[in-house]
Amino acid sequence: MLPIVHHPAYAAPMPPGHRFPMDKFRRVMRRLLDDGVVTPAQVLRPEPAPRRWLERVHSPAYVDAILTQTLDPAIERRIGLPITEGIATRAAAASGGTVLTARLALEHGLACNTAGGSHHAFAEEGSGFCVFNDVAVAATLLLDEGRIERALVVDLDVHQGDGTAKIFENDPRVFTFSMHCRTNFPARKQRSDLDIALEPGTGDEPYLKRLEDALAGLLAAHRPHLVFFNAGVDPHREDKLGRLDLTDHGLIRRERLVVEACAAKGVPVAGVLGGGYAPDPDRLALLHTTLHRVASEVFRRL
Repeated sequence: MLPIVHHPAYAAPMPPGHRFPMDKFRRVMRRLLDDGVVTPAQVLRPEPAPRRWLERVHSPAYVDAILTQTLDPAIERRIGLPITEGIATRAAAASGGTVLTARLALEHGLACNTAGGSHHAFAEEGSGFCVFNDVAVAATLLLDEGRIERALVVDLDVHQGDGTAKIFENDPRVFTFSMHCRTNFPARKQRSDLDIALEPGTGDEPYLKRLEDALAGLLAAHRPHLVFFNAGVDPHREDKLGRLDLTDHGLIRRERLVVEACAAKGVPVAGVLGGGYAPDPDRLALLHTTLHRVASEVFRRL
């Protein structure tokens, strides 16, 4: 069975009416169980990332400010989340979850987190609902441990993975690929190793064609030992923050394209949830489970 990583702390308490859909992490896990996509036996609970893991990527002063809830209010505003004990625990748990997901992917060929993809977090500060950059933490830890020598980040969230790009800008071991909406957040883009900036309104066929062409070249040229797949669903046409025009079927095809292309090359994939802001919370949870449904199908054939 496909390894699924989940922690109850992923859904941290939030102020009433906050615009970040924090409850989606609980709803995703509930939907996977209710629909029989996942059984309790295949769900693994991670340990929150310890300070020493976080400090491989983030500055000790920033990590300490998050864990002690003493962050500069200006940075807290840029993050857009109240830095409470619950949020700090959630950020560490999500990072630990992506580390566990990556390790399970190396062991089994494929694994998925039910959180993660906090790609706007930089070394010195967070941004855009992102506190700790879980993919950067996991990739750096596995590289430093010698478990892998090269990693590829396939970031298909509708927003550029600016924090991840900046963290790894001088690290040839990690190739960062971001395909996003050109006119969307962040206003000031960073330079990934490969950026594909799509025009607003881009739909299934042109989107998938660009992705297929890019991914084939990257897998052949970079020869990664592990792929981190940020499967944000905010390119969907219903998303409040998206501006692209993918359909449900387009998301299914996207997930299948990435996972099957990597499987065909024998490259393990660690899937993370990424962004999603569809207005109906149950509908949003269903869209997010696309990753896990497709991954489960592919995993049975590995």
